[in-house]
Amino acid sequence: MPAFEVDLEQAEERLDVFLTSLYPDKSRSFFQNLIRKGGVLINGEAAKKTGVSLQPGDLVEFTFPEPVEELILPEDIPLSILYEDDALLVVDKPKGMVVHPACGHFSGTLVNAVMYHCKDSLSGINGELRPGIVHRIDKDTTGSLVICKNDQAHNHLAAQLKEHSIKRRYVGIVTGKVKEESGVIDRPIGRDKKNRKRMAITPDGKNAITHYRVLEQFENAAYMEFFLETGRTHQIRVHMASLHHPLYGDGVYGKEEREVEGQALHAETLGFIHPVTQEYMEFHAPIPDYFSQLLISFRRQN
Repeated sequence: MPAFEVDLEQAEERLDVFLTSLYPDKSRSFFQNLIRKGGVLINGEAAKKTGVSLQPGDLVEFTFPEPVEELILPEDIPLSILYEDDALLVVDKPKGMVVHPACGHFSGTLVNAVMYHCKDSLSGINGELRPGIVHRIDKDTTGSLVICKNDQAHNHLAAQLKEHSIKRRYVGIVTGKVKEESGVIDRPIGRDKKNRKRMAITPDGKNAITHYRVLEQFENAAYMEFFLETGRTHQIRVHMASLHHPLYGDGVYGKEEREVEGQALHAETLGFIHPVTQEYMEFHAPIPDYFSQLLISFRRQN
């Protein structure tokens, strides 16, 4: 049974809000329903109200109900394919598409699309919810992503990811004037302890290294390229926010912008050793239209 002690910063917070901040993949209504069923204890007694105010030192305990198995179905969703053979598939993921099914997203994902396209030819190493998935990019990040059709290819690509030998070049638009034209950000990233929906620079986080270079500086923004040496969740977004230059449109680490849905970030280049031929291959996802229009707009303002 998970147990959490309320600290001073969380004092007077509603119980349902407190629980939702701990588990961002669960909705507030999920926890409200759990509280009503007597599944949440405060200092050993069942909580009577979803909105009860917590006090410093309160011990909150709860038990998740038995999970209901979700059926992931193939869906005829168009794919932008950059390359395909018997071992792998490289696609250009569009903006707004979730990579693999998760709470609240069991249809319309990239996995639903590749299950339809590849039929039964997908690696099973990452389980039923992530067939073929070796790595991922955020919902609102566009660009190149590789899908493995068998376990041998999956293991080969996973090993390259682990030793940081896969080439991953991103381009993005950040806010503000960037003083250094190029540099390396070497700061560990872990789950934000105050908001579990976010990642943060934390001393006990995982090693994270991002190389960056300014391609074009505008009046109040910059067009940049990034090379990932590691692949942590939200790595570029967190690292650039730590330099006070969050990605343009990033409502989580910066601020939302009406011209774009989510962060202006694109996985432009993906390069790796082919798991069968052992030859180096490199793929390039074209800059999406929304990104090109943003660049045109900033150049005009400049």
